[in-house]
Parts: sequence; C-alpha cells; structure tokens
Amino acid sequence: MRLTLDEATQRVAAALKSAGATEAMAQSTASALVLAEAQGLGSHGLSRVVQYATHLRNGRVNRDAVPRVARHKGGALLIDADEGLAFPACTLAIEQAITAARSHGVAFAGVANSHHCGVVVDHLRAVAAAGMVGLGFANSPAAMPAAGGKHPVFGTNPVAAVFPRRAGDPLMVDLSLSEVARGKVMVAAKQGQPIPAGWALDADGQPTTDAQAALSGSMLPIGAASSPKGAMLALVVELLVTALIGSQFGFEASSFFVDEGNRPHLGQAFIVVDPGALAGSDAYLDRVEVLVAEMLTDEGVRLPGARRQALLRRAEAEGIEVADSLLVSWG
Repeated sequence: MRLTLDEATQRVAAALKSAGATEAMAQSTASALVLAEAQGLGSHGLSRVVQYATHLRNGRVNRDAVPRVARHKGGALLIDADEGLAFPACTLAIEQAITAARSHGVAFAGVANSHHCGVVVDHLRAVAAAGMVGLGFANSPAAMPAAGGKHPVFGTNPVAAVFPRRAGDPLMVDLSLSEVARGKVMVAAKQGQPIPAGWALDADGQPTTDAQAALSGSMLPIGAASSPKGAMLALVVELLVTALIGSQFGFEASSFFVDEGNRPHLGQAFIVVDPGALAGSDAYLDRVEVLVAEMLTDEGVRLPGARRQALLRRAEAEGIEVADSLLVSWG
C-alpha cells in the first residue's frame, strides 16, 4: 500500500501508542522511523515498529518516560532519557545543545539511560538548519570484538556528522563501525545464503561465511582484515557515550533483536559547534564550497547525503510503499 509520509507517521504512532507509548514518545519515534524509510534506510525504518512495540509491551522500555535535563554546566549537558525510546531524549539534547552553542560557541550533549536511536545523522538535521556543525555518536548492544579479541564487546557504534552549506543540502555523513550492517547478515541467514569472508567471526572467534554462525558470533570492525583501526574507533565511541555520560557498555545490554531482555541504558552524544565562534560563519561557508567544488571536479563523485536527500524528496512527493504484512503486524 502506498501511503503519504503523514499517513505512515500516523499509523506508526498509533501502533506505538497501542503498545503503551505516550503521545509524545509515539509521535517522535514515528516521525524518525518514517524519515528513515523515506530515505531508503529500511533497516532503521518501518521494520523497527514491531521491535519497538514489543519492547514497550515487555518492559524493555519505560512506556511513561519523560526525558529531562539532568545536568547542565556551561556548554555541557546531560539528558536523562528515563529508560524510554531514544527519540524524544535526542530531540531534547539537540535543542539544548543548539541553545548552548549559541552562548558558548560549542556544546556537548550526552543522552543516558537510552535505547536504539535510529539514524544518527537525522538527529543532526536541526543543527544544520541552525547554521551549525554537528557530530553524533551512539553505542549499541555488543556485536564486535576488541582488537585481537573474539567475543563481542562493542556495538556497531555509529558516527555521524553534518556540515551546513550556504546553498544546497548540507553534507551528511553517517556510518557504523562494523564492516557491514548486521542486518545484512540477518537477511542472509533468513535466506539461507552465505556471507562474504571478512564480514564476521563465529562463536569461536574464527572467520566464517556461514550467516547463522555469524549471528552467534560477532561482526568484524571496518578494516579488521588489515588493521585494528576500526576497533579503536569503536572504543573511542564506546567511551564517549558511556563512561563520560554514565550509560551502559554494549556488552551490558541485551540485543535489540530479542523480545525479552534488560533495559539497555545505552548512550548517545552530540557535539554542536557554532562556526561564528571560530573562523566566522561566512568564512566557514566559503571554505566548504571551495572543497565541494574541488570534489566535484571528478566525474562520479557524489556528495555525502545526496542520495538520501533525493529519495526523501521523492517520498515527500509520491509517498512510500508499505508492505501489507507490515501493516498487519502493527495491528
């Protein structure tokens, strides 16, 4: 069935409210999931509705959560997500960080006691709209080993960045630190297909092309075949969003892909920088365009975020196709 983005958002919100979410939590989460779907990011889009609803019903999420500013000192803020779905807390963190960056030039907003936060760079769209530079980080249940290890310690720990431009879409970067998304392994396992070498390890820490064995083992960090760089980056993100702001490590959180488990108490962190506090907004915007122009001198270069923006515009005009099976699963 083809739905407009507003229709899809209303249906997702209704499903989440039926599972016990507050109006604010349901609307914020629904908007984020539909936005992801509209950009072609199905693994973080409508496929998550049943997962979130199940976590709400099973107590893995506080259905009555209300995020709040727990601490605020200068440009540093700590947001308590109150064990709810992450989206309202991340929205509050971004709003507060933008305000703080206007006063202090830079702000760091951490979100503690949180859940899965979806597409990290989407939280930064408001930062770009405010004419500021944004960085985002998050951890997730353990899926990757430490450098030289074999058991999962770190999550896939995404990193995101947004850089506004004078005209045109902002540059948007969003990537996980595993060689590939775990969702690709799950699809291969469901289809009984092998996976390429270099994606994962089995439960004994051995390289595997068996998707089922990979799901019982761990994902490999980016660049794992040749260096420990990916694992080191995952370590940096893990510490930024846990030890610094008081969240749980990925290995302390139950998988998102099981119905039963603990409240994950994961963390997100956002850094917002006002270019006006440094080189100046005009100078910043000028330099960004110089770099973009140089990048585009090579045929085939695609600016980061361009594809998802094009898909979003098409979805805004034409709506999105939602499988009947998904609609049925929402109740």
